[in-house]
Amino acid sequence: MYLHLGQNEIVPDQRVIGIFDLDKCSYEKRTREYLRMAEEEGVVLDVSGELPKSFVVCDHPYHRQIVYLSQLLPATLQGRAESKKLEL
Repeated sequence: MYLHLGQNEIVPDQRVIGIFDLDKCSYEKRTREYLRMAEEEGVVLDVSGELPKSFVVCDHPYHRQIVYLSQLLPATLQGRAESKKLEL
């Protein structure tokens, strides 16, 4: 199955490592450092189209990880991911 992240971006749900609230997590020093390093590595994709509310960390075949910035709330993304699992 796939998870729609917004702005026509979809990822295979088995690649999703975590869904995080950007507002809550960005206060932590380690999270800021992780996002900064991911940005420097060029593995951050902004698919928000506006102010991002969440970030999704995914496994990627060509990179260690890839980070998607999404305009959707983490609860919305989590609900989408869980509803796909219930359909099976």
